[in-house]
Amino acid sequence: MNYDAALATAIDRLHAEDRYRTFIDIERTRGQYPHAVWNKPDGSTQQVTVWCGNDYLGMGQHPVVLSAMHEALDATGAGSGGTRNISGTTVYHKRLEAELADLHRKEAALLFTSAYIANDATLSTLPKLFPGLIIYSDALNHASMIEGVRRNGGAKRIFRHNDVTHLRELLAADDPAAPKLIAFESIYSMDGDFGPIAEICDLAQEFDALTYIDEVHAVGMYGPRGAGVAERDGLMGRIDIINGTLAKAYGVMGGYIAASARMCDAVRSYAPGFIFTTSIPPAVAAGAAASVRHLKTDQGLRDAQQTQAAILKTRLKGMGLPIIDHGSHIVPLIVGDPKHTKKLSDMLLQDFGIYVQPINYPTVPRGTERLRFTPSPVHGPREMDTLVRALDGLWSHCALNRADLAG
Repeated sequence: MNYDAALATAIDRLHAEDRYRTFIDIERTRGQYPHAVWNKPDGSTQQVTVWCGNDYLGMGQHPVVLSAMHEALDATGAGSGGTRNISGTTVYHKRLEAELADLHRKEAALLFTSAYIANDATLSTLPKLFPGLIIYSDALNHASMIEGVRRNGGAKRIFRHNDVTHLRELLAADDPAAPKLIAFESIYSMDGDFGPIAEICDLAQEFDALTYIDEVHAVGMYGPRGAGVAERDGLMGRIDIINGTLAKAYGVMGGYIAASARMCDAVRSYAPGFIFTTSIPPAVAAGAAASVRHLKTDQGLRDAQQTQAAILKTRLKGMGLPIIDHGSHIVPLIVGDPKHTKKLSDMLLQDFGIYVQPINYPTVPRGTERLRFTPSPVHGPREMDTLVRALDGLWSHCALNRADLAG
């Protein structure tokens, strides 16, 4: 077999479908977020404004986070030295897990290198802990959840997105004595819509099922202390396992689950994705703990971010642009064609210094290709005006339809 030719064919297929992903070399500058430097392929540079970052609150540049990281780095050095079992457990990791357990009002938390790994490792391990487990998974769950459910070797049921009636039908059709778990998200990042948490918890109680919620796009952002949508809605106590990230609103990196002490201990003891992975560096753990701790009391940052998102939605709606608005902080602008989406992204970057990546299939269904904006508290009036004017002009230039609002 000509392996190189096979690789070329696979890559060419992505180009032909306008799905080839181009990485933009962005260099963030401390204290300047959301402004950054674009290092172009020709060696030149250009100042840009980042409009698609997941550092939702700018905590990746916050002094309290940087100070904690510097202190830990000076005290311990760069790396953790190994897996948690070998030498990768430090006081910084334990402090972070304690902060996360307190955040979610759970007995314990378990730290992973990313929320992707936390989802994959936990969901693929649970059938070992509960033989015969059936997992009921929302159709639009994140790829990490899908992969964890797929790899666990157990039974699975996929219910239509946010459709509790369909979920009830699936639960009722299975053996009442079989162990069950419902896996879903609080905010689905591509459309920015919310999961029906209370209704799912009601079904879980009725059918004696565990609940597993991914709060990745909500932690730090919602609730009185930033614990997520379940906290905002007073439902954290009804969730058995909460998954979250430290790489978005908290501005650092890493993922975790928060649950009962026994649940965390069992996952810790059985999940290969935890057991055999080097732990995050102590400096990263220290920065994350400082960020979590700070956002437990900084409601002002959350309010400012929501205000900026509402302003952007209002202005884009006023121009008749097809955005999706479910009331969350995420602003998807539906283009509906991969070529147009890529062209808009390229023109925004090159002509206006606005960086927003195109989102195409398979991340979203074909025909719903989009630009996804994530305004932050530090996107000021000047940045907002520049974006709105650019989109207004480019939308007309590309002869795109303004009439059919997406929602």
